[in-house]
Amino acid sequence: MSRRKTPIVALVYDFDGTLSPGNMQEFGFIQAIGKKPQEFWQESDDIASGQDASNILSYMKLMFDEARKAGIKLRREDFKRFGAQVELYDGVLQWFSHINAYGRSRGVKVEHYINSSGLTSMIEGTAIAKEFKRIFACSFIYNEEGEAVWPGVAVDYTAKTQFLFKINKGILSVRDNKKVNESQAEDNKRIPFPNMIYMGDGETDVPCMKIVKMFGGHSIAVYDPANKKKTNVARKLLRQQRVNFITPTDYTEGSRTMQIVCAIIDKIRIDTELAALSK
Repeated sequence: MSRRKTPIVALVYDFDGTLSPGNMQEFGFIQAIGKKPQEFWQESDDIASGQDASNILSYMKLMFDEARKAGIKLRREDFKRFGAQVELYDGVLQWFSHINAYGRSRGVKVEHYINSSGLTSMIEGTAIAKEFKRIFACSFIYNEEGEAVWPGVAVDYTAKTQFLFKINKGILSVRDNKKVNESQAEDNKRIPFPNMIYMGDGETDVPCMKIVKMFGGHSIAVYDPANKKKTNVARKLLRQQRVNFITPTDYTEGSRTMQIVCAIIDKIRIDTELAALSK
Protein backbone atom coordinates (compact mmCIF):
# COMPACT_ATOMS: atom_id res chain seq x y z
CA MET A 1 0.00 0.00 0.00
CA SER A 2 1.40 3.43 -0.96
CA ARG A 3 2.05 5.86 1.80
CA ARG A 4 -0.61 8.53 2.06
CA LYS A 5 0.40 12.17 2.22
CA THR A 6 -0.25 13.98 5.46
CA PRO A 7 -3.18 16.37 4.90
CA ILE A 8 -2.38 20.05 5.39
CA VAL A 9 -5.01 22.25 6.99
CA ALA A 10 -4.68 26.01 6.47
CA LEU A 11 -6.11 28.22 9.21
CA VAL A 12 -6.40 31.69 7.67
CA TYR A 13 -7.10 34.61 10.01
CA ASP A 14 -8.03 38.22 9.70
CA PHE A 15 -6.23 40.09 12.49
CA ASP A 16 -7.98 43.23 13.78
CA GLY A 17 -11.17 42.24 15.58
CA THR A 18 -10.40 38.55 15.04
CA LEU A 19 -7.27 37.82 17.07
CA SER A 20 -7.02 41.28 18.61
CA PRO A 21 -9.67 43.71 19.90
CA GLY A 22 -9.80 46.92 17.87
CA ASN A 23 -7.36 48.08 15.21
CA MET A 24 -3.63 47.56 15.69
CA GLN A 25 -2.88 51.26 15.17
CA GLU A 26 -4.84 51.95 18.38
CA PHE A 27 -2.27 50.20 20.58
CA GLY A 28 0.45 52.81 20.74
CA PHE A 29 0.81 54.46 17.35
CA ILE A 30 -2.23 56.74 17.44
CA GLN A 31 -1.36 57.78 20.99
CA ALA A 32 2.23 58.50 19.91
CA ILE A 33 1.05 61.02 17.30
CA GLY A 34 -1.15 62.74 19.89
CA LYS A 35 -4.54 61.70 18.57
CA LYS A 36 -7.48 59.65 19.75
CA PRO A 37 -8.57 56.58 17.75
CA GLN A 38 -11.91 58.07 16.71
CA GLU A 39 -10.17 61.25 15.55
CA PHE A 40 -7.57 59.33 13.53
CA TRP A 41 -10.09 57.10 11.76
CA GLN A 42 -12.41 60.02 11.01
CA GLU A 43 -9.53 61.87 9.35
CA SER A 44 -8.66 58.74 7.39
CA ASP A 45 -12.27 58.36 6.23
CA ASP A 46 -12.36 62.04 5.25
CA ILE A 47 -9.30 61.56 3.05
CA ALA A 48 -10.88 58.53 1.38
CA SER A 49 -14.26 60.17 0.79
CA GLY A 50 -12.82 63.53 -0.20
CA GLN A 51 -10.46 62.00 -2.76
CA ASP A 52 -12.68 59.01 -3.69
CA ALA A 53 -9.69 56.94 -2.67
CA SER A 54 -8.96 53.57 -1.08
CA ASN A 55 -9.62 53.49 2.66
CA ILE A 56 -6.49 51.39 3.08
CA LEU A 57 -4.20 53.77 1.19
CA SER A 58 -5.81 56.68 3.04
CA TYR A 59 -4.97 55.31 6.49
CA MET A 60 -1.44 54.46 5.34
CA LYS A 61 -0.92 58.01 4.07
CA LEU A 62 -2.32 59.45 7.29
CA MET A 63 0.05 57.29 9.35
CA PHE A 64 2.95 58.49 7.23
CA ASP A 65 1.98 62.18 7.39
CA GLU A 66 1.16 62.26 11.10
CA ALA A 67 4.31 60.39 12.07
CA ARG A 68 6.39 62.91 10.15
CA LYS A 69 4.61 65.81 11.90
CA ALA A 70 5.26 64.18 15.27
CA GLY A 71 8.92 63.54 14.47
CA ILE A 72 8.42 59.78 14.54
CA LYS A 73 10.44 57.71 12.10
CA LEU A 74 8.58 54.79 10.60
CA ARG A 75 11.13 52.03 10.21
CA ARG A 76 10.40 48.32 10.38
CA GLU A 77 11.70 48.20 13.93
CA ASP A 78 9.41 51.12 14.88
CA PHE A 79 6.37 49.31 13.50
CA LYS A 80 7.41 46.18 15.38
CA ARG A 81 7.76 48.20 18.57
CA PHE A 82 4.18 49.41 18.20
CA GLY A 83 3.13 45.87 17.30
CA ALA A 84 4.52 44.56 20.57
CA GLN A 85 1.87 46.63 22.35
CA VAL A 86 -1.06 45.08 20.48
CA GLU A 87 -3.48 43.27 22.78
CA LEU A 88 -4.79 39.79 21.97
CA TYR A 89 -8.01 38.02 22.84
CA ASP A 90 -8.13 35.47 25.65
CA GLY A 91 -6.33 32.26 24.78
CA VAL A 92 -4.70 33.47 21.55
CA LEU A 93 -1.16 33.03 22.92
CA GLN A 94 -1.77 29.34 23.65
CA TRP A 95 -4.14 28.70 20.75
CA PHE A 96 -1.55 27.75 18.17
CA SER A 97 0.23 25.12 20.24
CA HIS A 98 -3.09 23.54 21.21
CA ILE A 99 -4.38 23.40 17.63
CA ASN A 100 -1.05 22.18 16.25
CA ALA A 101 -0.95 19.40 18.83
CA TYR A 102 -4.52 18.39 18.06
CA GLY A 103 -3.74 18.27 14.37
CA ARG A 104 -0.71 16.03 14.98
CA SER A 105 -2.83 13.71 17.11
CA ARG A 106 -5.17 13.32 14.13
CA GLY A 107 -2.43 12.87 11.55
CA VAL A 108 -2.92 16.36 10.14
CA LYS A 109 -0.42 19.18 9.66
CA VAL A 110 -1.84 22.59 10.60
CA GLU A 111 -0.47 25.80 9.09
CA HIS A 112 -1.48 29.31 10.12
CA TYR A 113 -1.74 32.36 7.84
CA ILE A 114 -2.68 36.01 8.34
CA ASN A 115 -4.82 37.75 5.70
CA SER A 116 -5.22 41.32 6.94
CA SER A 117 -5.68 44.94 5.97
CA GLY A 118 -3.40 45.83 8.87
CA LEU A 119 0.36 46.23 8.66
CA THR A 120 2.74 43.31 8.20
CA SER A 121 5.52 44.91 10.26
CA MET A 122 3.22 45.59 13.20
CA ILE A 123 1.96 42.01 13.17
CA GLU A 124 5.60 40.87 13.05
CA GLY A 125 6.10 42.69 16.35
CA THR A 126 3.36 40.76 18.16
CA ALA A 127 4.04 37.81 20.44
CA ILE A 128 2.38 35.42 17.96
CA ALA A 129 4.24 36.44 14.78
CA LYS A 130 6.37 33.28 14.77
CA GLU A 131 3.24 31.11 14.56
CA PHE A 132 2.41 32.10 10.97
CA LYS A 133 3.77 30.48 7.85
CA ARG A 134 3.03 33.73 6.00
CA ILE A 135 1.62 37.13 6.91
CA PHE A 136 -0.28 38.66 4.01
CA ALA A 137 -0.98 42.29 4.93
CA CYS A 138 -0.19 45.91 4.03
CA SER A 139 3.37 47.17 3.91
CA PHE A 140 5.49 50.18 3.02
CA ILE A 141 8.47 50.63 0.71
CA TYR A 142 11.57 51.72 2.64
CA ASN A 143 14.46 53.96 1.57
CA GLU A 144 18.18 53.31 2.07
CA GLU A 145 17.93 54.64 5.63
CA GLY A 146 15.24 52.07 6.35
CA GLU A 147 12.43 54.63 6.64
CA ALA A 148 8.96 54.18 5.10
CA VAL A 149 8.52 56.39 2.05
CA TRP A 150 5.62 54.92 0.07
CA PRO A 151 2.94 52.21 0.29
CA GLY A 152 4.23 48.92 -1.04
CA VAL A 153 1.18 46.66 -0.56
CA ALA A 154 -2.38 47.77 0.17
CA VAL A 155 -4.82 44.98 1.08
CA ASP A 156 -8.52 45.80 0.96
CA TYR A 157 -11.41 43.36 1.37
CA THR A 158 -11.34 42.23 -2.27
CA ALA A 159 -7.54 42.10 -2.51
CA LYS A 160 -7.64 39.63 0.38
CA THR A 161 -9.18 37.01 -1.90
CA GLN A 162 -6.03 36.71 -4.03
CA PHE A 163 -4.10 35.41 -1.05
CA LEU A 164 -6.52 32.52 -0.62
CA PHE A 165 -5.60 31.32 -4.10
CA LYS A 166 -1.91 31.76 -3.33
CA ILE A 167 -2.27 29.64 -0.19
CA ASN A 168 -4.21 27.14 -2.27
CA LYS A 169 -1.28 26.80 -4.70
CA GLY A 170 1.52 27.15 -2.15
CA ILE A 171 2.66 30.58 -3.35
CA LEU A 172 4.10 32.76 -0.59
CA SER A 173 5.18 35.76 -2.67
CA VAL A 174 2.98 38.86 -2.49
CA ARG A 175 4.44 40.12 -5.76
CA ASP A 176 3.68 37.01 -7.79
CA ASN A 177 0.91 37.50 -10.33
CA LYS A 178 1.89 34.77 -12.76
CA LYS A 179 1.90 31.43 -10.97
CA VAL A 180 -1.29 32.26 -9.11
CA ASN A 181 -3.13 32.62 -12.43
CA GLU A 182 -1.70 29.52 -14.06
CA SER A 183 -4.01 26.57 -14.54
CA GLN A 184 -3.23 23.74 -12.14
CA ALA A 185 -4.84 20.37 -11.59
CA GLU A 186 -6.76 20.14 -8.32
CA ASP A 187 -4.65 17.18 -7.19
CA ASN A 188 -1.49 19.26 -7.55
CA LYS A 189 -2.67 22.18 -5.42
CA ARG A 190 -0.82 22.26 -2.10
CA ILE A 191 -3.83 23.06 0.11
CA PRO A 192 -7.25 22.34 -1.43
CA PHE A 193 -10.01 24.76 -0.46
CA PRO A 194 -11.86 22.03 1.49
CA ASN A 195 -8.78 21.99 3.76
CA MET A 196 -9.07 25.72 4.53
CA ILE A 197 -10.63 27.35 7.57
CA TYR A 198 -11.16 31.11 7.35
CA MET A 199 -11.71 33.15 10.51
CA GLY A 200 -12.85 36.76 10.38
CA ASP A 201 -14.91 39.22 12.37
CA GLY A 202 -17.01 41.22 9.97
CA GLU A 203 -18.38 42.28 6.64
CA THR A 204 -14.95 43.18 5.20
CA ASP A 205 -14.15 39.45 5.41
CA VAL A 206 -17.25 38.42 3.45
CA PRO A 207 -15.55 37.89 0.05
CA CYS A 208 -13.00 35.52 1.63
CA MET A 209 -15.64 33.81 3.74
CA LYS A 210 -17.84 33.23 0.69
CA ILE A 211 -15.01 31.90 -1.47
CA VAL A 212 -13.76 29.44 1.15
CA LYS A 213 -17.28 28.21 1.90
CA MET A 214 -18.26 28.04 -1.77
CA PHE A 215 -15.27 25.84 -2.61
CA GLY A 216 -15.92 23.39 0.22
CA GLY A 217 -13.91 24.91 3.04
CA HIS A 218 -15.21 26.28 6.33
CA SER A 219 -15.72 29.93 7.29
CA ILE A 220 -16.11 31.09 10.86
CA ALA A 221 -17.32 34.53 11.95
CA VAL A 222 -15.96 35.47 15.37
CA TYR A 223 -17.47 38.18 17.54
CA ASP A 224 -16.86 39.91 20.85
CA PRO A 225 -19.97 39.17 22.96
CA ALA A 226 -19.57 42.59 24.60
CA ASN A 227 -19.91 44.30 21.21
CA LYS A 228 -23.56 44.21 20.15
CA LYS A 229 -22.79 45.46 16.63
CA LYS A 230 -20.22 42.73 15.99
CA THR A 231 -22.54 40.11 17.47
CA ASN A 232 -25.34 41.18 15.14
CA VAL A 233 -23.00 41.14 12.13
CA ALA A 234 -21.95 37.56 12.92
CA ARG A 235 -25.55 36.44 13.31
CA LYS A 236 -26.47 38.09 10.01
CA LEU A 237 -23.60 36.34 8.21
CA LEU A 238 -24.78 32.98 9.55
CA ARG A 239 -28.40 33.73 8.67
CA GLN A 240 -27.35 34.67 5.13
CA GLN A 241 -25.34 31.44 4.90
CA ARG A 242 -22.11 33.29 4.21
CA VAL A 243 -20.35 31.43 7.02
CA ASN A 244 -20.59 27.91 8.43
CA PHE A 245 -20.24 28.87 12.09
CA ILE A 246 -20.15 31.82 14.48
CA THR A 247 -18.31 31.84 17.79
CA PRO A 248 -17.17 34.29 20.49
CA THR A 249 -13.58 35.60 20.39
CA ASP A 250 -12.53 33.14 23.09
CA TYR A 251 -9.56 30.99 22.09
CA THR A 252 -9.00 29.25 25.39
CA GLU A 253 -8.75 25.47 25.64
CA GLY A 254 -12.22 23.91 25.63
CA SER A 255 -13.88 27.04 24.17
CA ARG A 256 -16.54 26.84 21.46
CA THR A 257 -13.96 28.23 19.02
CA MET A 258 -11.58 25.37 19.75
CA GLN A 259 -14.38 22.78 19.60
CA ILE A 260 -15.44 24.00 16.15
CA VAL A 261 -11.92 24.06 14.70
CA CYS A 262 -11.03 20.65 16.14
CA ALA A 263 -14.25 19.18 14.70
CA ILE A 264 -13.40 20.61 11.28
CA ILE A 265 -9.92 19.09 11.50
CA ASP A 266 -11.55 15.73 12.26
CA LYS A 267 -13.81 16.13 9.23
CA ILE A 268 -10.92 17.02 6.93
CA ARG A 269 -9.03 13.94 8.09
CA ILE A 270 -12.01 11.66 7.50
CA ASP A 271 -12.76 13.23 4.10
CA THR A 272 -9.12 12.70 3.10
CA GLU A 273 -9.24 9.04 4.10
CA LEU A 274 -12.53 8.45 2.26
CA ALA A 275 -11.17 10.14 -0.88
CA ALA A 276 -8.11 7.86 -0.77
CA LEU A 277 -10.29 4.78 -0.39
CA SER A 278 -12.38 5.75 -3.40
CA LYS A 279 -9.40 5.59 -5.75
